[in-house]
Amino acid sequence: MDSIFPIYTLHNECHDCYKCVRECYVKAIKINDGHASVMDRKCLFCGHCVRVCPSNAKRIRCDLSRVKNLIGEQKRVFVSLAPSWAGVFELSDAGMVAVLRKLGFTGVSETALGAQEVSIAAATILRNGENELYISSACPVIVDFIRMYHPEFVDTIVPLASPALTHAKMLKDIYGQDIHVVFIGPCASKKTEAYKHPELIDSALTFEELYSWINDKHINFGDIEFTITDSDKFIPESSYEGSLYPIKGGMIETIKQVGVTEDVYMLTISSIERFDKALKRFNLQKINRKIFIEALACDDGCVNGPGIYTKRSGINVTADILERIDKRDKIPQTAKVVVGERYRAEPVEVKKYTLAELARAMQKIGKYDEADELNCGGCGYQTCRDLAGALLAGEAEPSMCVSYMRKVAMKKADAMLRCMPSASVIADHNLNVLEANDAFLRMFCSDAHEYIASHPEALKGVLLDKVVNFTDIITSTLKTGQDIHMEHFPVNDKLFDIMAFTIEPNAVVGAIITDVTESEAGRHQIARTAQDVIAKNISAVQNIAYLLGEHMEETEALLNTLAGGDKTDSPAE
Repeated sequence: MDSIFPIYTLHNECHDCYKCVRECYVKAIKINDGHASVMDRKCLFCGHCVRVCPSNAKRIRCDLSRVKNLIGEQKRVFVSLAPSWAGVFELSDAGMVAVLRKLGFTGVSETALGAQEVSIAAATILRNGENELYISSACPVIVDFIRMYHPEFVDTIVPLASPALTHAKMLKDIYGQDIHVVFIGPCASKKTEAYKHPELIDSALTFEELYSWINDKHINFGDIEFTITDSDKFIPESSYEGSLYPIKGGMIETIKQVGVTEDVYMLTISSIERFDKALKRFNLQKINRKIFIEALACDDGCVNGPGIYTKRSGINVTADILERIDKRDKIPQTAKVVVGERYRAEPVEVKKYTLAELARAMQKIGKYDEADELNCGGCGYQTCRDLAGALLAGEAEPSMCVSYMRKVAMKKADAMLRCMPSASVIADHNLNVLEANDAFLRMFCSDAHEYIASHPEALKGVLLDKVVNFTDIITSTLKTGQDIHMEHFPVNDKLFDIMAFTIEPNAVVGAIITDVTESEAGRHQIARTAQDVIAKNISAVQNIAYLLGEHMEETEALLNTLAGGDKTDSPAE
């Protein structure tokens, strides 16, 4: 279990579906022995694979123990609470604060306060900047995607830290540099951000982890609402327009509220795929105005993050977030807290393979020419050549190719059927022949054996009862679903061992037929020979006994004669 990384796989729960490979846009998944592992050197830790995994094998690392230890050590621990909480927890502001304080946190503050400062600082940069491209730095997944997969755009990232880091800096400035800050929100990548900036954020939890903790403590939301006090409030104050950040277009709206000149063209792009396509078609050399992109990795924004943990619809979540947003009468034009950050490119190394290398790899999955390349995507890769490249990189296995494995299975099955000495036939629910081996053709279609052997399609679809006269056994198996074994079943002048079995219940049935006529005849011949031998042996024994009996009688008479003679010749007394 590779749980040292924010996203990991429970290998025992992961079995041959490859959905994470299909869904991972940067293909940061390695398959080994049919199990998927996350490759940290390629992964953005967006958490999308966690959401789509059908067997719940992909997990976000749990950091509850670390946070509990901080609280247990009597440290002052403050919460930076993501604004999307309002759409997840059905609690009032005071109720939410009361729940977190009951868990042991010193104070609860809204990450949206940091977002407000980021918007003010970003607006200043846009007002004073040149005609060029500006990409928001609020989403850590997007930032890493640019650094790793589009390094040519790294200088276009707005040189500001994220709202979470800015908020942590704000809390430390107000409450002391010795406090500890824990971010709680819907984002898995915040765990990576906390790891990179331990001086600001000690740990990051998802809403799912928070829910688990609340349940373990048996905290009832209804009871909490009746026990809140005046001290249960967000510190140092409640947020305003910054609470728009988790909604698609929310950052742009806050920047507009701060005030920017009309020469800035603003657009929102959510999802890595759409963002990637936009960058691929973008020409940095042909910019004649300021362009700002609010880029978000998750569809529709943070409200759809992998750790959001709610069954409510996205519309309800968004509506609840919007409902609690208050507007300020006047927004400051200068940010009180600014955390600057210059981002460095760290491109992922992608090895290029020659056509000859790719061709050899493709032969491992049965692709010998262009016609063999189905590009079906079943393996998780867009094309067969992409899979071949992954095979060469040691990130994939030939068994991932569905069409190849199907061909291998069919070849094995055909070889087994062809080489079986017994006759084998497969039929559908109407007793139409689907498959039959050569032994079946020789046994029941001897007159047309050569023709059918060279034209196998000729037998397919033929009614089985026109070929054999024991279809009642096969019909019984179709109806009951039970396997039937008939030994020494007489058919005309032959004896058959027949085994009928279900392949698909009430739909497809198979039968194996063995001609035991000669073996049974040989067995009877052996039995008759044995009986003759036994009879002869008995007769010989009887003769020996008879001869021995006669010999004994003669011996006894001789002895009696001798005994009688001795008495006669003895002298008189």
